[in-house]
Amino acid sequence: MFDEPLASNTSEESYPVTAVISHVVKTGREQGYEAWFHGIAADARKFKGHLGVSTIRPQDHTHLEYVVILRFDCYDNLKTWLESDIRREWIERLQPLIEKPETVQTLTGLETWFTLSDRPMKSPPPRYKMMLVTWLAVFLTLPMLNRLLAPLLSGLPVLLNQLISTGLGVALLTYVIMPRLTQLFRKWLYPTP
Repeated sequence: MFDEPLASNTSEESYPVTAVISHVVKTGREQGYEAWFHGIAADARKFKGHLGVSTIRPQDHTHLEYVVILRFDCYDNLKTWLESDIRREWIERLQPLIEKPETVQTLTGLETWFTLSDRPMKSPPPRYKMMLVTWLAVFLTLPMLNRLLAPLLSGLPVLLNQLISTGLGVALLTYVIMPRLTQLFRKWLYPTP
């Protein structure tokens, strides 16, 4: 269940926000869960700022984990839905269908680069910290890529050159640079209270 208050960096921020909600469904209760999901999704659509909801169904029938992706236009509207009496009633109806309480994670964009492998993310770092670490990562990555790729891609058309170099840059940032910088700046990004 959603027991923990959502974290917000400032009340004035109004960028789109996504909640990723995980439910582990009891074996044999899949049809009941599907009916429950369609009902709660219909009610969520009635709330201000709702941008859409979808679900990722389990591929493995031994571990029935459904992942619900819920999008709202801003944090306050998402919070209103997540803490509403209507949703609370739906969560009560869900209890006989699931093995353990749901998990809710909120994302606004950049924080997917700022996850620590040994710690599930409760709330993202402040946006200015994410911006500074991302800026440092791009600052380190672009010159290195330009130096390495320029001789190899110089004979290609400009658009293809940019397509390859930006694709490699994003892959490097996502899988190599950002995970290491997040670990390096861990204490600054996630200070211990």
